[in-house]
Amino acid sequence: QVQLVESGGGLVQAGGSLRLSCASSGSMFSINRMGWYRQAPGNQREMVAWITSGGSTNYADSVLGRFTISRDMAKNTMYLQMNSLKPEDTAVYYCNAQSLYNGRPLTTYWGQGTQVTVSS
Repeated sequence: QVQLVESGGGLVQAGGSLRLSCASSGSMFSINRMGWYRQAPGNQREMVAWITSGGSTNYADSVLGRFTISRDMAKNTMYLQMNSLKPEDTAVYYCNAQSLYNGRPLTTYWGQGTQVTVSS
């Protein structure tokens, strides 16, 4: 089992910055990829960014150049640095951890989510 706890959400004005953290515990040796997803009211949950155990990263086009995902393996913590925030970034942000098999998710874990609100 893997436990994920997000923190760092809040209210910020457009153009501002926030840094989200995801503290992980449990059987992290089985995890191949971690990421951030978000869900705005009335919308489906969407991928924001992910990072593999080897350090490869991927970003949604909507956040490319503004958000940066990173991991501190010693602290078992993943981060999402969000700059130049826009009102459309408003959503609940979820931490995600996956074990993969042949490139496909085998097991998926989710955190409880943290609210990010960007005012115009």
